[in-house]
Amino acid sequence: MRNGPFDLDLVFAPGAFERFEDAWRRHLDVDGFPVCHLDDIIAGKAATSRQKDRESLARLRSFESTGSESRHRRREFAECCCWVSDTVCEDLGVMNPIYRSEVNRDVAPAAPGEFVPVQYGPIRIWPPVVLAPMAGVTNYPFRALCKQYGAGLYVSEMLTARGLVEGHKKTEKLAQFGADENPRSLQLYGTDPTYLGEAARRLVGDGRVDHIDMNFGCPVRKVTSHGGGSAIPLKPKLMARLVRAVVEGAKPTPVTIKFRLGVDEDLMTYRSSGDIAESEGCVAVGLHARTAAQLYDGDARWEGIADLKSRVHIPVLGNGDIWEPWDALRMMRTTKCDAVIIGRGCLGKPWLFRDLADVFEGREPQDPPNLGGVVDVALDHARRLVEWFGETSGMFQMRKFSTWYTKAFPSTAALRQRLMKVITLAELETVLRALDRDVPFPVAGIRAKRGKRSGTQVVSLPPGYLDSLDGDVCFDADAELLVVDGG
Repeated sequence: MRNGPFDLDLVFAPGAFERFEDAWRRHLDVDGFPVCHLDDIIAGKAATSRQKDRESLARLRSFESTGSESRHRRREFAECCCWVSDTVCEDLGVMNPIYRSEVNRDVAPAAPGEFVPVQYGPIRIWPPVVLAPMAGVTNYPFRALCKQYGAGLYVSEMLTARGLVEGHKKTEKLAQFGADENPRSLQLYGTDPTYLGEAARRLVGDGRVDHIDMNFGCPVRKVTSHGGGSAIPLKPKLMARLVRAVVEGAKPTPVTIKFRLGVDEDLMTYRSSGDIAESEGCVAVGLHARTAAQLYDGDARWEGIADLKSRVHIPVLGNGDIWEPWDALRMMRTTKCDAVIIGRGCLGKPWLFRDLADVFEGREPQDPPNLGGVVDVALDHARRLVEWFGETSGMFQMRKFSTWYTKAFPSTAALRQRLMKVITLAELETVLRALDRDVPFPVAGIRAKRGKRSGTQVVSLPPGYLDSLDGDVCFDADAELLVVDGG
């Protein structure tokens, strides 16, 4: 079986036969003959070269009508479902229905002309998909790996303006782009308009970037407690000064900003942040639909994205809980946003960008790779990291990626512990090549949360910060130093 083992409670459910028939009728043209009812295939009334199909479908229909009390017969039923769905998927190269979660069961691929490219000045983004800047993640090796699966915009990890202006060695390395990268997109963070403006001027003047994004969403305690990160939007005049400095310094290069819903339920700032972005000349905004207090916990609140979209006249990009390609379509249809930002959903699954490209072009996506395919992707990623950073640094960075690639595969807890101790590329190859390549991608791995841990927080702000929100100067002039480039 290509797609077992199964969660039997998920697979064995009323209406399973009808669901597979629906998949068959929507997607399959058997050996060039018209699509037909599955009962016709069982009865031999429809042309098909596969006797196995008829036998499996007959078993599936029998199980559906008679029920299945024993676990053994439920296993048979699941195996039969596997064969039928595999027949559909193998013929067409489309995704097995087991990899589509219930919330996305009825989401259809994009219709022709339903969505349009997003325009950042001269930059045309299609499909309307942007890789979120993630510290310690979205360096050049990872951006290049993701980009080979599909087009879109791939943004660097967040870098500090002060680090760039003062020429910090690590910041300069992370600000480098590959020779094949076009457009070159970089996220900038700062709390001082002087540093931000100078960094923008240098980046554009040296021809190093085609787009600058600004970060106003960092929820980390050591940053917010000094008035930085997601605390900045609480002071609209300060935020406007910072945005203005970059827009002016970067002209004519397009500038966008990314922010959260707010600090917490009582201190929502996304509306004023959108207004500032539009009035100061940003070409688009990105909204992570959680508060800083939420961190990455719970469900993203897409209604905030819809509300922001209804208020501003520049493109709005939605961020939060895009785990499957169908989530992106559902978000855009629900909120009317112009594009999606992909964060944790692509960790350990860079092929998500292939699936996104498929659904935006009106195609069904493919199955995720089996363990052998995942191993090949992971080793490709490791080699890219080693080539870019050197073996010591590259393999140290690869440790977290290795745990994400293998997450949710059965009996891999001990494997992940071993992967966290790997120090050479050769050692990684030895460990991964010993795995069973035929193990299918686990259904649980589709929406498994990788990266940031769950949990909420009480956001720490400087003493007396809320007493004077009308100022335009950061509470702590050195707050930017608390942000470490590269995570």
